[in-house]
This record gives sequence, C-alpha cells and structure tokens, in this order.
Amino acid sequence: MDTITTPDGTQIFYKDWGSGQPIVFSHGWPLSADDWDNQMLFFMRHGYRVIAHDRRGHGRSTQTDGGHDMDHYADDLAALTAHLDLQGAIHIGHSTGGGEVVRYIGRHGESRVAKAAIMSAVPPLMLQTDANPGGLPKSVFDDLMAQLAANRSEFYQTIASGPFYGFNRPGMKSSEAIVRNWWRQGMMGAANAHYDGVVAFSQTDFTEDLKKITVPVLVLHGDDDQIVPCADAAPLSAGLLPNATLKIYEGFPHGMPTTHADAINADLLAFLQS
Repeated sequence: MDTITTPDGTQIFYKDWGSGQPIVFSHGWPLSADDWDNQMLFFMRHGYRVIAHDRRGHGRSTQTDGGHDMDHYADDLAALTAHLDLQGAIHIGHSTGGGEVVRYIGRHGESRVAKAAIMSAVPPLMLQTDANPGGLPKSVFDDLMAQLAANRSEFYQTIASGPFYGFNRPGMKSSEAIVRNWWRQGMMGAANAHYDGVVAFSQTDFTEDLKKITVPVLVLHGDDDQIVPCADAAPLSAGLLPNATLKIYEGFPHGMPTTHADAINADLLAFLQS
C-alpha cells in the first residue's frame, strides 16, 4: 500500500497509476480516492499518470485527532506532490476537494501546477455572512453535524440515496450500487474527521486563494446541485479566478462525476488538451 508520512506524522494513502503528464484528484467529503476510479481509468487510458489520495481521516489514511481543516488538507497535498516530485501537474477537485485544490495552489503556489479543474466545489464560501448573503445559514451545517453525531451510518445512507446524486428527484432512477459505494467510502473514514470536515468545507473563505491562481482553471457545476447550490459557488469562483472557464450543466446533481461521468470526462479531456 502506497503511503507518505507528513511532517506531523500522518500517513496519507495514495494511488499512482500510469505514466505521462500527472493528474492529481482530490475527493469530496466524506469519501476517498475510490470515488475517482472512473476518472482515473479513463485518463490513464488517454495517456496520463493518475494520482488520488485519501484525505487525512478519510479512507485508508491515518485517523488523526486533529488537523481537519483546509490548511492541513492543502499541506498534505503539497507533501504528496513533493514526495512524487510532480511537475506540470493538473489538479482536479470535487466538492470539498475543489476547496482543497484552491487552497493548495493559493497556499503553495503554482510552480508544480499546469492547470486545475474544480467541480461542484465549495469555493468561494458556502456559509451565509454579511459579505456573502447568498450562502447557506449556519443552522444548515449545524444540523448536518448533529445528524452525523447521532447516527452516522443512517445519515450517510440518507445523503447518498437522496440529494447527493439527485436520486430524490422525480423520475430519477436510483442506483443501489452507487449508494452502497458512497456509504462504504464514508464509513471507512473517521467520524471526528468528518464532523470537523463540515466546518472546514462550510466556513473556509477561499476568496483570496482564488484571486492568486493564474493557471487555467475549468469550473464545472450542475444547476440542480442540492449540496453546494450552484448560483453562489461556481459563477462567483469563476469571477474571482483570473483565467477561468465556466460551464454549468442543466439538471446535473452534486455527484455528477459519477452520474454523468461520460459528459464530465469528455469536457475535462478537452480542457486538458486545449
């Protein structure tokens, strides 16, 4: 099993397949590198080296008692890229992973980065504040944390079978296999990491990070995202990024890299090859 050890002693699990220009995938909350299996196989077949890690407290990485914040997530990603000595890497992040990518580039610079893509991503800020009136009230995230603490297994089943993939929409056919895989990934991780992770993805303001990023960034979002509402996420991030391309998908849910993998993969490949 491939792992690196970060300066604070955390072991980070990662997958590293293929050869060519590296693509580094950052997963969403509360999942693992396994959520990228479709994309990793697709891009490996197209001549890329594909890398995905389990965030600290998630999947097969160390279940630490702290460090569940965007700065640590970004620093762990930087440690991975340095360990593998990646050059000209493309970073792709989904949901919380999109925040991780943005904070990583904003915090550690672009010397190893060629391009980035964020999809269904939490930047610039999910939480409603005076400066961000379109955000979601803190009570929404407090409720998520309360449900997680009360019965994490049941809570994860509800999310995966409902809003995450849009399976609660009329006429949408649910997939038991997708729901089970989401639940499996979530339950592999640590409850404390996921609990603290709600604060990390909802309360971190990525505005200044976005402004620093000059490499090309593809911003993708579905307009039926029930987890990270599109209107106060992707268009605002694209407006802050100096070199952004924005694409909004009609009717796509939060988990669109899984439910609409063919469309997402094709658009990512076109962006990478442009």
